[in-house]
Amino acid sequence: MYTSQMKVNATCFKAQCLALIDKTHRTGEVITITKRGRIVAKLVGANDQTERPWLALRELPVKWHGDPLAPVLGEDEIEALK
Repeated sequence: MYTSQMKVNATCFKAQCLALIDKTHRTGEVITITKRGRIVAKLVGANDQTERPWLALRELPVKWHGDPLAPVLGEDEIEALK
């Protein structure tokens, strides 16, 4: 994915907005929207991982340390709580 920039005037953007949105989503290209030569907005594709960063944890390997079925508290700690 690359992050180049494309400049489009507001009239052109209005005529082609759906195609430009799809292009930004597909390529990651930032589209700068101008009105009378001045920058008024930027169209940036949303990155799903930045919105939900915990989804990246799915790809990490999992390693258990200890017994996952062991009791959380020991017998002496249970007696102390009584």
